Amino acid sequence: MNNKLRQLIGHHEFWLGMLILLLAVGLSLRTGEFLTLGNLTDVATSYAILGILACGLFVVLIAGGIDISFPATTAIAQYVMASTMLAHGGDLLSVFAIAMGCGLLLGMFNGLLVYLLRVPAIIVTIATLNLFYGLLVWFTDGTWLYGFPDWFMDGINWFTFTAADGYEYGLTLPLLCLLATFLITGFLMNYTRIGRQIFAMGGNRESAARLGINLRSLHLMVYGYMGLLAGVAAVVQAQTTQSVAPNSLVGYELTVLAAVVLGGTSMSGGRGSLIGTLLGVLLLAFLQNGLTLLAVSSYWHMVFSGAIILLSVSATAWNEKRKQVKGN
Repeated sequence: MNNKLRQLIGHHEFWLGMLILLLAVGLSLRTGEFLTLGNLTDVATSYAILGILACGLFVVLIAGGIDISFPATTAIAQYVMASTMLAHGGDLLSVFAIAMGCGLLLGMFNGLLVYLLRVPAIIVTIATLNLFYGLLVWFTDGTWLYGFPDWFMDGINWFTFTAADGYEYGLTLPLLCLLATFLITGFLMNYTRIGRQIFAMGGNRESAARLGINLRSLHLMVYGYMGLLAGVAAVVQAQTTQSVAPNSLVGYELTVLAAVVLGGTSMSGGRGSLIGTLLGVLLLAFLQNGLTLLAVSSYWHMVFSGAIILLSVSATAWNEKRKQVKGN
């Protein structure tokens, strides 16, 4: 029992969970609005896009890569999907297919460039971030899109019920997409051969190649999966905000990266867990929501977020060094 407890305490996810618990308790004591069903539902809905994109970036980081261009991929997929819907109509299945197909193509383009050029992925994806955004703004003139059909604006609302506060709650499109994304990503990374190959490539690229793993195909798959989830996030954001703006996600890449790194995923690849990523998203969501409820200036949001990320990364590095010392 003591060994199991020591193993549990040694995990980054344990301490991250404790931090989230302390934060939730502190916020609930400071403001009665925090633990209400309405506020927690709003937090889950508002940060669904963060969770969806964090799953995609988690897979890329585990593979030893990084993708900074996904906000532009999301914006392009969103604009193509919305333009097609306004011009030709459709249904939820068709808009998801268009957005995810567009995201997949752009993601695979990133993966092919990273594999062929053999330069750091961050350089390639910063370049494609600017390329994608520049082309989108040029083609669209920065025009916003709105006035979507009722079937899209209403979205999905399953298992609805009226709570004591008089408002209706249920499983909405953002929550369903977030849940499905976590389940599919967890299955992919933990229970499939491809998931094991992704961990192997991130742990040691040369060894993975010697084992016969097709690195080109794996690059296309990993970055293509990031693009697919960018397409899902595109639909979720458009349905949530009821509009499409080409520059709506500018700078969002750092927030998503922060959530994944907070969860303990290594920037060098091969190490990390989806549970940790979920906890990282939850911590950022609770922190930013709590600061808003406490009427703290938005400038301090960045300060507190940066401090927590720095502490988390430092704790992860210290824990890994301690394990290496024990191993030697």
